[in-house]
Amino acid sequence: MPRFAANLSMMYTEHAFLDRFAAAAQDGFEGVEFLFPYEHAAADIKARLDDAALAQALFNAPPGNWANGERGIASLPGREDEFRRGLDIALDYARVLGNRKIHVMAGLVASEATRETQRALYVEHLAYAARAASAHGIDILIEPINTRDMPGYLLNRQDDAQAICAQVGAPNLQVQFDCYHCQIVEGDLTIKLKRDIARIGHIQVAGVPERHEPDRGELDYPWLFALIDELGYEGWIGCEYRPRAGTSEGLGWVRPWLAKRA
Repeated sequence: MPRFAANLSMMYTEHAFLDRFAAAAQDGFEGVEFLFPYEHAAADIKARLDDAALAQALFNAPPGNWANGERGIASLPGREDEFRRGLDIALDYARVLGNRKIHVMAGLVASEATRETQRALYVEHLAYAARAASAHGIDILIEPINTRDMPGYLLNRQDDAQAICAQVGAPNLQVQFDCYHCQIVEGDLTIKLKRDIARIGHIQVAGVPERHEPDRGELDYPWLFALIDELGYEGWIGCEYRPRAGTSEGLGWVRPWLAKRA
């Protein structure tokens, strides 16, 4: 049966961030994820998790200057020391919050002339991150992201992500399979899930094309949830979407699953 984690960066934005945990638990969620925790002390977030009896599923390593448009630094030459310091910070937060998954964002391609150089550095940094994280029992995730929402992002396709994992060869380096991004870039989700499930460490959902609740649009999510169960996936499914209106009001699609787990 699917285990759903509310994405608190996109959902419950009608509440202050630290108040979103209680709101998600009130609606029946057992887990949460979000983009970045670094504006808050790890102990403060952990207290909210514990108070609401929630599990932390996932967050991202520091991405560089997000407000100025950076989308990860793992592939950016000259940022090596910053990347390693950021990974240490992410591992510190994960040890407090209890999650076993950290997403490392690749970054934007400076130009087509630099793509291969950046990819090589990305692979090098992922190998380093996987080694550092394995000492703490933590998995490193990489995520293909569509070029419409994030133009210029280095990693866009599932097969490329799987090839990078194979190249690094670390068992704790896995792919974050975002159904929304995959549908926009390449589609054929059923075949890709069947092909790649052994190396998929986290799944996320949203409606396509508008990134609202996954109860309308191009994808048949009940079919996909049944397939994911059939394939034996036991991880979290992150609800990384922007509610059309109020978050709680739009949860009709997931309430039957949340009720079954209650």
